[in-house]
Amino acid sequence: MAHVITRPCCNDGSCVEVCPVNCIHPTPDEDDFLTAEMLYIDPATCIDCGACIDECPVSAIYPDDQLDACDEPFLQINADYYRDHDVDGGLAHPARTPRLPEDRALSVAVIGAGPAAFYAAGELTKRPQISVDMYDRLPTPYGLVRAGVAPDHAKTKGVEGTFAAAERRANFTYHLNVDVGTHITHDELAARYGAILYAVGAPHDRHLDIPGEELPGSFPATEFVAWYNGHPAYADRVFALTGDRAVVVGNGNVALDVARILVEDEAILATTDIADHALAALRDSSIREVVVLGRRGIEHAAFTNSEFLSLGDLDGVDIVIEPEELALSEAARAALDDGSLDSTIATKIRLAREFSTRPRHDENKRIIFRFLTAPLEIMGDGEVTSLRCLRNAYTASGAAAPTSETFDIDTSVVVRSVGYRGRPIPGIPFDPERNVVPSKDSRVTDGPGGPVVPGLYVAGWIRRGPTGGIGRNRMCGEQAAAAIIADFADDVLPVPELDAGDVADLVASRGAQRVDLAGWRRIDAAERAAGRAQGRRRAKFVSVEALLAASAESGAAG
Repeated sequence: MAHVITRPCCNDGSCVEVCPVNCIHPTPDEDDFLTAEMLYIDPATCIDCGACIDECPVSAIYPDDQLDACDEPFLQINADYYRDHDVDGGLAHPARTPRLPEDRALSVAVIGAGPAAFYAAGELTKRPQISVDMYDRLPTPYGLVRAGVAPDHAKTKGVEGTFAAAERRANFTYHLNVDVGTHITHDELAARYGAILYAVGAPHDRHLDIPGEELPGSFPATEFVAWYNGHPAYADRVFALTGDRAVVVGNGNVALDVARILVEDEAILATTDIADHALAALRDSSIREVVVLGRRGIEHAAFTNSEFLSLGDLDGVDIVIEPEELALSEAARAALDDGSLDSTIATKIRLAREFSTRPRHDENKRIIFRFLTAPLEIMGDGEVTSLRCLRNAYTASGAAAPTSETFDIDTSVVVRSVGYRGRPIPGIPFDPERNVVPSKDSRVTDGPGGPVVPGLYVAGWIRRGPTGGIGRNRMCGEQAAAAIIADFADDVLPVPELDAGDVADLVASRGAQRVDLAGWRRIDAAERAAGRAQGRRRAKFVSVEALLAASAESGAAG
């Protein structure tokens, strides 16, 4: 019997570290770990020991004889990976930790409370000489795990258990509901901490830069996702989900999340932690068809195979791909024919071809994939009525180039899902070309290629751009922690002038109603209790006022 990794895989690599036979790949020391869609178990090497099952933070691994029917395709997906990969890469061996000074202590400020921030904090707080104060402008931690992961992906949210292990350590402190830049400045942090790590993500959406983009009915996926996940900054937004068709521009995993949420059975969503206001709006929605557009072909689709495959499990929803939409470049077609095409891409093509042959049902909702299609203009007089599109085609060089063919798609909703971008942080160097904080080996530099700024670090999307998920952010966070530890051991960090013990009083004097660990635990307990009463994982409080009420010792959540 072999074990199988399924869709919730978060790529954090915990399973790799415990596998005694090196059958889980790619490992963190292999080149394609940073770009892998998920991890894979080699069925020929697995010895069925079960260590990976116990270690997996998101419950993604099962014995092959215990798979649900919807997960059985992952048997083939895991095996396919080893058609052009092997198990000789070797396990990742952690670098020797430098010896830390016993007569000095280090206080670190971590700005942000998402995955990269937590993986860094987890490594730092393993050292008793190092204390971590974590800041976030929201009253709740966990970043995009709470506010970005789709509500119907509860297993992926299970990685919160790993983060909770770090927050329970005695040398960890929360400063939630504290906005760095408003309640405390970067210079004030630098006066109190020997090291500052920014892991603030890339919160802004990218634009299409086409006419009509600002029409009512056109909106970014970043805001829509935050809205249905109960982010307080977006809870009051109103999205008019009228008409029978929506178009999602972009075909990454976020685009698939949006498409799925728009057509998923409301009874299923009602069992999740989706925000109540979003659930009510989706119940009233008249949308029955979502068109997902990709500028390039299926071989370049940005979604992962696991997310793509899971669409086929939606009850009452047809996945529609016309065979002519699956045109390949000449190079990809030749490589597919002779078996040399990368196995992940080959699997993506195989799954798409299987979807294209599935029967369709008039009574079902639909998700339609259109490839080699670019948006030209959002049409409408006062609101969206259609999207004008341009047909692309592959050239001999393999590039997707525009043709002269245009067509219109009638729609009342256009969701742009073409990526995230970082924004400048006051007092911190910023690279406006890449929309990231410039850095070298996690150390912030004074401009791209400039000298290192002592004591200043960066991790996550704000360091490298909005690429990669939880697994990539784990590596990024741990790299930042390693840089901080090495600089502490080498005694090259600045010595703070002040003690960080006055932070709570300082931010309170500027209007911050700070939430500490006890306050977050009360919020968490109250949300979970409210969820249990409704048969849900949790019922989120979606206003800062409700969250602060729940965090208070005697506050009544509402």
